[in-house]
Amino acid sequence: MTFSYDMSLEPAYEKPTYPGTGNGMSGESGEYDVIVIGSGMGGLSCAALCAKYGSRVLCLESHVKVGGSAHTFDRMHNGGRYSFEVGPSIFEGLDRPSLNPLRMIFDVLEETMPVKTYKGLGYWTPTGYWRFPIGSRDGFEKLLLDQCGEIDGRRAVDEWNALRERLRTLGGSTTAVALLNLRQDAGFLATTAGSLPYVLSHPDVFADLPLTFDDLSKTVDEYVTVPFLRNFIDTMCIFCGFPAKGAMTAHLLYILERFFEESAAFSVPVGGTCELGNTLRRGLEKYGGKLQLNAHVEEVLIEDGRAVGVRLKNGNVVRARKAVVSNATPFDTVKLIPASTGEPRGLTRWRDEMGKLPRHGAISHLFLAIDADGLDLSHIDDPAHLVVQDWDRSLQDSQNLCSFFIPSILDKTLCPPGKHVIHVYSSGGEPYEPWEKLTPGSEEYESYKRERVECLFRAVERCIPDVRDRLEFSIIGSPLAHEAFLRRDRGTYGMAWAAGSSAPQSGVLGNFLPFPFPNLKTPVDGLLRCGDSCFPGIGTPSAAASGAIAANTLTHVDNHLKLLTETSKKDPMYKFLDAGILGQVYKPLVQGFTPSPELRTDRFVAGAGVSPVDYTATDPNVSARIDL
Repeated sequence: MTFSYDMSLEPAYEKPTYPGTGNGMSGESGEYDVIVIGSGMGGLSCAALCAKYGSRVLCLESHVKVGGSAHTFDRMHNGGRYSFEVGPSIFEGLDRPSLNPLRMIFDVLEETMPVKTYKGLGYWTPTGYWRFPIGSRDGFEKLLLDQCGEIDGRRAVDEWNALRERLRTLGGSTTAVALLNLRQDAGFLATTAGSLPYVLSHPDVFADLPLTFDDLSKTVDEYVTVPFLRNFIDTMCIFCGFPAKGAMTAHLLYILERFFEESAAFSVPVGGTCELGNTLRRGLEKYGGKLQLNAHVEEVLIEDGRAVGVRLKNGNVVRARKAVVSNATPFDTVKLIPASTGEPRGLTRWRDEMGKLPRHGAISHLFLAIDADGLDLSHIDDPAHLVVQDWDRSLQDSQNLCSFFIPSILDKTLCPPGKHVIHVYSSGGEPYEPWEKLTPGSEEYESYKRERVECLFRAVERCIPDVRDRLEFSIIGSPLAHEAFLRRDRGTYGMAWAAGSSAPQSGVLGNFLPFPFPNLKTPVDGLLRCGDSCFPGIGTPSAAASGAIAANTLTHVDNHLKLLTETSKKDPMYKFLDAGILGQVYKPLVQGFTPSPELRTDRFVAGAGVSPVDYTATDPNVSARIDL
């Protein structure tokens, strides 16, 4: 479910601070090249790559934990430690070099993250349990036959193959140019030049370009009629916030291209989802960047139309010589730029339009620690499961769709021997309004919590019927807690602009394509955004990619080209990243325009197109210079 909300009507009161989230009062004054607000996947990826490119970087995180939605928390019980996920739990392509942008960034930073793998996703539906077998075309076709019967099953297989064929050219483009190649200035002509041979051999890719950003359901409706297959496609898209209707076609391209390769597998990070953030943090710090936790940004400072730093909650000021990048949601970002008398009308309009963007609902959580003595889980093969109560109800209904994740099936470090930890969470459609009227800790609040997560308990009972009898303890996370712990305004799952039309503030692309994302650039010079409200959208890999695009946009095109060439040599999978000789042909034509004018400092303007910094950050004097 999506909601529109006018933030100008928001009551002026301070929302409750939950123990364990910090008071935001840390952070020292200083001066850096780039300041990144927020340590989610987008912010950390941007900060780490900016540091790799040679900038002196500070990443400021309001919470006491790194990683944004991808972090964990621990609880001690009877002398044992139980570790719970709080956000994303289904990851593909982290076990080896792959098309996953997050894995690419790990490899760029030369950082590793141990994982355990599994080969399927469990479904609990009105007709019973079934399993999507990742990495097996034959296995998927068998699933269609088993679930649909001989006649409808054959039709489903034919329709699936017809859909794949229709999108084959676009799908193939994912191995011709990667999100890591992208930047938002003229330099993209050089950094994506390596894809030209593919484009010349597949000229229909130009005609299909608008389809990439358009509503997927238009194509699905044209090719798919079998209900089971349509439902499956909806669930594959729902992690971006929408079913097929509302999702970009691009969201399915990766699945079509990657999920049916034999090597494809889902991953459980060893030690918990927090290891995603910890891995990026290591990369950031290795290249001289700094992360400050419990440092809440109160305001982005603007002088003469340019972002020049931030003011922290504790009153300290941190200056940015080059840029400020906000990884906060658009709803939180606009609050950091209070209206001022005589400000440009473009800034006023941007603030109003970004603050009123539609948003998905919130999320409810249920954390379970259970005794596994005598527990037989042989009927399931995987730790990750989706539960659908009724296919005729919206998958965005938080009482209809949920997920549960039992990472301790594979990662035994997360709880004591003989126990399991389970994270159950609703779809991102939980209405926030009833919750904001309640007082945390009150009897009414606690009662409403129990009422809203009853469906989550029942979902787990489909797999473990006696789960309540096995409880060591349970914790309910309301949308208010989700908002506080994950720093998400009104607990939202994210921005909810449905594909099919251009979002407000979508920039030049929005004039030519149905681009459903606001621009990562802003009306304020030197202020960029990244995160799941930017292209390519919601999801851990997408958020990381947005951070990479922001970092690329902030550096000289030559630095970007060198990084792509370096990465292309790390594994055969990455060979296509190199822009090659064509990139060098285009470089002289565009290098004088990178970074774009609104991101240049005075020191850069004096020599547009001059030799770039040592992007590898091996120069001992790099911290004293500005990344061009």
